[in-house]
Amino acid sequence: MIRRGLLSDYFEGVAVKRLSMVETTPDGSNQHEFNSSRTLRVLMGDADRKKIPTRFIWLGEEQEGVAADGMLSWYDARRKHATRTEYHLYYYANDVTDLMKEGDTLFVALLRDGSAMTIVTPADSTVQNQLLWLFGLEDQPELQFTGREITEDQAATVDFAARYILDELGIDFEEPEAGELDMLIEGFGMKFPGTREFSQLARTSLAGVSALDNPDVVLMAWLEREEALFRRLERHIVAQRLGNGFVGGDGIADVDGFLAFSLSVQNRRKSRAGQSLEHHLEALFQARSIRFSRGAETENRNRPDFLFPGHAEYSDPGFSPDLLTMLASKSTLKDRWRQVLPEAARIPSKHLLTLEPAISENQTDQMKAERLQLVLPAKLHETYRESQRSWLMTVMDFVQLVDSRQR
Repeated sequence: MIRRGLLSDYFEGVAVKRLSMVETTPDGSNQHEFNSSRTLRVLMGDADRKKIPTRFIWLGEEQEGVAADGMLSWYDARRKHATRTEYHLYYYANDVTDLMKEGDTLFVALLRDGSAMTIVTPADSTVQNQLLWLFGLEDQPELQFTGREITEDQAATVDFAARYILDELGIDFEEPEAGELDMLIEGFGMKFPGTREFSQLARTSLAGVSALDNPDVVLMAWLEREEALFRRLERHIVAQRLGNGFVGGDGIADVDGFLAFSLSVQNRRKSRAGQSLEHHLEALFQARSIRFSRGAETENRNRPDFLFPGHAEYSDPGFSPDLLTMLASKSTLKDRWRQVLPEAARIPSKHLLTLEPAISENQTDQMKAERLQLVLPAKLHETYRESQRSWLMTVMDFVQLVDSRQR
């Protein structure tokens, strides 16, 4: 696995709380206050810290996001008093704070570069769970700030799940083994290869990983390697394009061209991730001699990602539905899991493999009710609450299930 550093490389500490009405209700001024606590004072320190550059982020249940640049100010309102202190954390109204409401969850994180990040999420949402897991905080935020400093000896390694969440926050991570990665992608020049070719390179470049090893470990190793290769190639291509500039023939900045390029980068990341997951699952099943059809058409022109043992058996009314299996694969889930439900009418209990960490209990309870079984690589199970883990399936569990139905 490629080491990507520690959480402490990015953050000094974090505090979390549930927002009260008084913190979210405008009082007529532009400056408002988050209620302080001892924990927050430990994190912020005793010295006044005014106008801290702060990125405000609101992430909804579907992780639709709103962001705004602003400031936080931390200071002792009784600084001149001989014995008393009265610390306040002020914020200035912006598009994100306008969306806050009572009961939402607030994260205040201090970054190593001296700036801060303020993140607001709906209570008990998937994104709240992901951030609580990322920062190693308690499951249920209270009205008073709780939190922790993030030191190197306490910080978690920035692994696949952590990078997923950091990416949602717009925090880029570096590739310490850039030299090795550059050698592997050198043949592509300044062009992205096809997704299948890129996935194959990721697999073949890991000489010590066999497709017949533990499938949970193998799948994560392949995905990690492809992500690292892709990010490295993307960095080269984007740097070159930025170096060429965005100026029209008339010498005026080409804003539309820049926006279109930026959008294409984001869209490529999203589409590649989903196709990458499918390519690696296909290679995993083939190596284990598991029979399947990929993208075969079923009822109403639906196309499940994988049908086991195949389309011919699914189309045969005499073939027992008990021996049929359907697997959908979605690298990110959000609320799109409902799209899977009508994809194979002959299979009432369906399976969905995702890489999304810490999905909320409300969402997984709904999946259970709809007879949709969630499958995740074993490493990602630790991001879920204890009450959810016994229900989750590993990749090994799924492989054994379909293999048993084909004997």
